[in-house]
Amino acid sequence: MTTTGKRFKNIRISLNLSQEAFGKEIGLSKSGISAVENDKTFVSLEILSTLLIDYNINMNYLVGGIGEMFNPTGSAAKTGKKPNGPTDIEFKQKVIEILREEGLIK
Repeated sequence: MTTTGKRFKNIRISLNLSQEAFGKEIGLSKSGISAVENDKTFVSLEILSTLLIDYNINMNYLVGGIGEMFNPTGSAAKTGKKPNGPTDIEFKQKVIEILREEGLIK
């Protein structure tokens, strides 16, 4: 089974972004990206929200290795636009729910 860090790296590679470029997009330094990819740390709730909202990343995939990398509605990264549908608040609530279910936050 892959680790969260390896799945995070797979996402970055799938988006065809360097560590530096991906870091600029989501608000992390290159060394921060490296630390996440090497399972030395985990990203904040704000970054998880960015991954979900701006890139349509499936949080079940990232956190638990379940399902596809991108949500079934398609990859927002391909169009450079946020996915249509729920509001940012609803997305953030869903991220929090998933993190609680996975035992990563209380």
